[in-house]
Amino acid sequence: MATPTAIVAYLALFAGAAAIFLLVNLVVGRFVRPNLPNEEKLEIYECGEPTIGSSFVQFDLRFYVVALLFIIFDVEVAFFFPWATVFGKSTRLAAENGPAAAIVSQETAETLPAPVAAVYRELGVSKPSADSVPYADALTLAAQAGASERVVERRRAEMAAADDGAEQLARTLSTEEAARVISELGPSVTPAEVTRDSIRLTARRLAASTIVDIGVFFAVLMVGFFYVWKRGDLDWVRSVQSQRGEVVERSHPAEAETRSTRPAGSILSA
Repeated sequence: MATPTAIVAYLALFAGAAAIFLLVNLVVGRFVRPNLPNEEKLEIYECGEPTIGSSFVQFDLRFYVVALLFIIFDVEVAFFFPWATVFGKSTRLAAENGPAAAIVSQETAETLPAPVAAVYRELGVSKPSADSVPYADALTLAAQAGASERVVERRRAEMAAADDGAEQLARTLSTEEAARVISELGPSVTPAEVTRDSIRLTARRLAASTIVDIGVFFAVLMVGFFYVWKRGDLDWVRSVQSQRGEVVERSHPAEAETRSTRPAGSILSA
C-alpha cells in the first residue's frame, strides 16, 4: 500500500512534469511561431463584433441577445430525449411486427412477454399487465377486427342511450369477456389477440399524444421567438444583413508595420 509520502511524491512528479511540458511549449512557440502583425490579422475573428472606438469597453448587448437565443434553442434539445423515448417505445409496441406480436403464440394472455413487459417498465409502469380492456376499447377493437362499422356504432349508441351508458362504456372487461363481445359483433377472436390488439391501440394513442405534446412545445417556443421579433430586439439582424457585400478597403501589411501605434480598435497581438 502506498504511503502518504509516496503519494505526495507522485503528485509532485506529475505536477512538475505538467508545468515543464507547458513551459517548454510556450518558450518554443515564442521563438518558432511567425510574427507578422497587420491590420487584417488584428481584426476580430469569426464570432466577435467589430469594435467602435476603444476596444476596452463592454460588448454590444446585441451579442448577448444572440447568445441567449442560442442557449434557448440549444437547451431545448434536452426536452427531445424524454419525448423521443416515449414516442419510440410506443411506436415499437404499436408496430405489426413489434414485441406484442409474441402474445398470440403464448398459451395464456395473462402474462406479458418479457420484451413487452420491459418496454412498459421503461415507460414507467412498475407492474405491467393487460388482463382487462375497457368496453369502449372492445368496440373499437371489434371494428379493427373486421366488424361492420354500422353494427359497432349501433351497439355503442345502445350503450350510450342507457341510463348508466357512460359507466357501461367505461366498464373494464377481462380479455375473455372482451373476446366474446368482439366475436358477437364480428369475426371470432381469442383472448390473446384481444390483449395484443389492446396493447397496440394504447400504444398508438400514446404516440399520438406525444405528437400533440411536441407540437405544443414548438408552438410555445415560436410564440416566444415571434414576441422577441415583434418587440424589435432582432431588428439589428436586418441592418447587418443590408451591410453585407460592402467592399472594405484595407491597407497593405507593409504600411501597417510602419505605424508607430496599434490600431485603436484592437487589443490583439500576433
